[in-house]
This record gives sequence, C-alpha cells and structure tokens, in this order.
Amino acid sequence: MDTVLLVLTLIVIFYWIPKKRYEKTDYYKQTNNNFFKISFDLGTKGEYLTWKYLKKLEGYKKYLFNCYLPKDNGETTEIDVILLHESGIYVFESKNFSGWIFGTETQQYWTQTLPIGRGRSQKERFFNPIIQNKVHLKWLGKYLEKDLNQFYSYIVFSDRCTLKDITLTSGRYHVINRYEILSAVNDNARSAGNKLTADEIDSLYTKLQPLTQVDEAQKLAHIEEVQKKKESFGVTNENPQNNQMICPRCGGKLVLRTAGKGINAGKKFWGCSNYPKCRYIKNVEQ
Repeated sequence: MDTVLLVLTLIVIFYWIPKKRYEKTDYYKQTNNNFFKISFDLGTKGEYLTWKYLKKLEGYKKYLFNCYLPKDNGETTEIDVILLHESGIYVFESKNFSGWIFGTETQQYWTQTLPIGRGRSQKERFFNPIIQNKVHLKWLGKYLEKDLNQFYSYIVFSDRCTLKDITLTSGRYHVINRYEILSAVNDNARSAGNKLTADEIDSLYTKLQPLTQVDEAQKLAHIEEVQKKKESFGVTNENPQNNQMICPRCGGKLVLRTAGKGINAGKKFWGCSNYPKCRYIKNVEQ
C-alpha cells in the first residue's frame, strides 16, 4: 500500500502538477501541443524552451510558432519561432544538437563533433543555419512588405552543446545557446530602441497567425519538398573513414533499412536514426 501511495505521489509531483501548469501557459493556448510532446519531441521542446526563456522579456510582444511562409514558386518555408517585439521582428532557428559546434558565417556546412568514447570523436556536417535563416528572413520580409533592417536573425542551440568555434564577421547574425537568449535579446532591444508600435505588432500578428494553422496535408507537402531538395545533395560525414550519411533535416545518422511491407517490401532505403521523431527517408539508388 505504501508503495502504491509513493508511486501516486510521484506521478502527481512530476507529471500531473507540471502538466497542469503547462496547460495554463500562452504557448499551450496558441499551439495546443500536449505536455508529452514538449517533454519528448526535441523540436517541439526547443520551441517551447525558447518561449519559456523569453517570458521575462519586457515590452509589448507576441509570438508565432511553426509559421509556413509562401514562396514565389508555390512552395513554403517554415520558421520555428517568430517574436514580434517593440524593438523589431526576431526570427529564431532552433537547433537541438549536442557536442561541439564549429562554423563560420559563410561556410555552406558546419561541423558537429561528438565524443564516441576512449578519447575518440566523430565529426558530422549539417547545413549552415545562418544561411537557412536568411531564406526565412527573405520570404518573411517579402510577405510582410517590411524592410529587413527591422529583422534580427538568431540561431539558438540547445544548452547540451558547446559553441566551440563560431566565426561571425558581418555583425548581422546571432548564434547563441538557449540559456543566453533572454540577455541577448534584451541587449539588442536596448540598442535598437522602439521600431514597432503595439498596433503594428497586432497587425503583423493578425497577418501571420493564419500561416501557423496549416493542416497535416500541407505540412506533409512541405516535408516532401524539403526532402526532394536535400536528396539532391546527400550530406556525408566529413570523416572519410566513417563514411556515414547524415540526415539533412535533423543532423542524425542515416541508417540502411529494408521495407517490411507495402509496395516497396524488400527494398532498401536510408532512414533517419531519430525515427519516429524524424521521418526523413532517402531511396537507395539501384
């Protein structure tokens, strides 16, 4: 009986109470992402933590999450988090990586170094997130018909990684760990001053909010668009001895698998090791 009571107490303390608190947050009211998802889905957890770390930011502000912006060719580009603030429009690209991160502002690919035991490490490449966010800024500016001098680009890495050697030269981009986000945005806001009124922020939010309410079919179409583009330049591990392929969507390893059912049963394909959190696949060339 004591054991059952202890288990119930732990469930209340570590699950039920945090869940109820979470469901009172503005993030939950806007996204409807359940407590389980923000606890175990790395991408969603990164967005939630970005919002949570910025809660104490002073000034009038509004947030948008997973905003699917239209492009001229009929495709879309997805922005993780947008902050509309008195000091301007902040565009956040969230990266939930671990290990050491190396890169420069202009390199096409950055490097993630992961320890693999016994003093050894493994290097993996991923697409330069600054360039990725520049695409977001371009289409956001065009959609809102706003000058880009009101936009700020922030690449936010998880607190589990170390930004070992990041070289920024233009002074236009910010690359930080998540724990630094409030102080970094505060510093920028003080330096920039007020650029948007409350009415302007409300108007921008009203224009962008419908783009966060896309259905599953639209999300799937977007994922397929991204996959097709990434498949045209499969990113491989920089270590030629390892010869591992890297998932272009999340940076995980691509694992060779065999389809067990369906019309492709028996055929081999590359699947992301982070499945089911990441569902990227690449067909094996025959």
